[in-house]
Amino acid sequence: MTANELRQKFLKFFESKGHIIIPSASLVPENDPSVLFTTAGMHPLVPYLMGEKYPGGSRLANAQKCVRTGDIDEVGDTYHHTFFEMLGNWSLGDYFKEESIKMSWEFLISEEWLGLDKNRIAVSVFAGDDDAPFDEESYAIWKKLGISEKRIAKLPKKNNWWGMEKGPCGPDTEIFYWAGNSNEIPESFNDDDVLWVEIWNNVFMQYNKTEEGKYEPLVQKNVDTGMGLERIVSAVNGFDDNYKTDLFFPIIEKIEEISGKKYGESKEITKSIRIIADHIKAATFIMADDKDISPSNLGQGYVVRRLIRRAIRHGKILGIESDSWTKEIAKIVAFKYKNAYSELPRNIDKVVNKFEEEENKFRKTLEKGLKEFDKIVRINFSELEKPFSDNIRPFQETYKLSGEEIFNLYTTYGFPLELIEEESKDRNIEIQKRELEKFNELLKKHQELSRTASAGMFKGGLADSSEETKRLHTAAHLLLAALRKVLGDHLFQKGSNITQERLRFDFSYPEKMTDEQKKQVEDLVNEAIQKDYEVKCEEMSLEEATKQNAMGVFKSKYGEQVKVYTIASPLGGEIFSKEICGGPHVSNTGELGKFKIQKEESSSAGVRRIKAILK
Repeated sequence: MTANELRQKFLKFFESKGHIIIPSASLVPENDPSVLFTTAGMHPLVPYLMGEKYPGGSRLANAQKCVRTGDIDEVGDTYHHTFFEMLGNWSLGDYFKEESIKMSWEFLISEEWLGLDKNRIAVSVFAGDDDAPFDEESYAIWKKLGISEKRIAKLPKKNNWWGMEKGPCGPDTEIFYWAGNSNEIPESFNDDDVLWVEIWNNVFMQYNKTEEGKYEPLVQKNVDTGMGLERIVSAVNGFDDNYKTDLFFPIIEKIEEISGKKYGESKEITKSIRIIADHIKAATFIMADDKDISPSNLGQGYVVRRLIRRAIRHGKILGIESDSWTKEIAKIVAFKYKNAYSELPRNIDKVVNKFEEEENKFRKTLEKGLKEFDKIVRINFSELEKPFSDNIRPFQETYKLSGEEIFNLYTTYGFPLELIEEESKDRNIEIQKRELEKFNELLKKHQELSRTASAGMFKGGLADSSEETKRLHTAAHLLLAALRKVLGDHLFQKGSNITQERLRFDFSYPEKMTDEQKKQVEDLVNEAIQKDYEVKCEEMSLEEATKQNAMGVFKSKYGEQVKVYTIASPLGGEIFSKEICGGPHVSNTGELGKFKIQKEESSSAGVRRIKAILK
């Protein structure tokens, strides 16, 4: 079964169960400063899981593009991925445990759908603790479906619980599939055995964690499920390696063609091919997103840069010498996913240019990195007639590279550890074990930040319904309308990021705004605030919203039913703003206070950024 077939089967199954199929959200979250990327299918739906009404229904399903940055260094085995697709279904106060588990079971084992071998399936449930009791209901449902008690693990919070620092939370039940030989399937389930691969997770949000840390029953109980497409395609086809599926193999074949090496030829070659395939796929998806992310030293751009440079490094390990080879693999990625995600074929030319530019920059960065080696060991290689790489000159006395210096080369110059070790060896520079341990400590702290972002505590943006956030979110609507009035209606929003303290707003415009233009925008926004316009919400079809000229950041991300917020005088007259949006908002603009632009600057090519506050 191909990935496309499985993805469509999943959506068709849940559509037959009364679910509305919603599109994948952007990889770059709207108004959530706590994460760099969309890390799970539920991430864009947090406001609705917290009680806000979703236009279109209380049963939802989709395939969501996701990126997790915490495990980049783990990629190279059979199952870790930076980019992946999460298949998910949600109940917003509709069905709960029994129906959710039964639907998952039917989809997995029914011959009409996936037809998996029942004997290869095991599950886990929440064991219970002082905060919440053992999930006896889920346990009983699985037993009733025929799962042996030996195949139902009772596990603690760290395994079978989902929750934030406060707010909705609850137990989950995870479904595992035996990826080993059919004649070696163990009678009992052991979650430490790597051949038991987790394929699906059903989260039951039934509690609310209060500020005081107490767990109270939720009024609206939700279900949130997630199934990794890469893992389930591998399971359905009987593979013990996700990279053997059609999601990866066309990409791997291109790498084989470029490198002259074969997948499976050796452990080292296989690992490098996996890393290249994963990293270039992830970078392609991020750069093809309509948010227009480019390689840089900050935020999402830093992740893209790191992915591309790590892929280039492993290309060197495979002996790839040609220039601008990464773009050729990116084209295969775009072709592979063209039917599922239209932004890939639409933006591939732009993506190809970015790969080419980054390869050129990395070559120059490597030169700078080699000069940094020069500084570290206090030898002036500029006196050499030939490039340093052609003149390896061992030292009379060994220099010991420190952990801090290794970390600086790693983070500032993009040197992977294996490259640092190789270059050090060529220069007779010793790397002591204790210095490697220091480097690993620094790297661990560095990765902790990344993992925290990947876990996503959802502290900001739409998940935060505080009054400050509502005010700034409403102000963003006024700002867009004012910008279009001052700079022209060819201007469109390119993204936003809202915390409780400030608004950051990106928009398409090729030039720096003048002081006069900034003042005009400020005045228009403040005038709208003073007029105490009503903020009115209506639910309608996307088609009707488009007919009414409602603005939308990327209309392809919305479902068939949308919320349209109109900001206008309650007595009629001119409409100041009309936008498709998920909320939250204030009821009247008079609640906003005074709007002030703090800074206007470049965000990326053709995109400007405004940072503003409400006083």
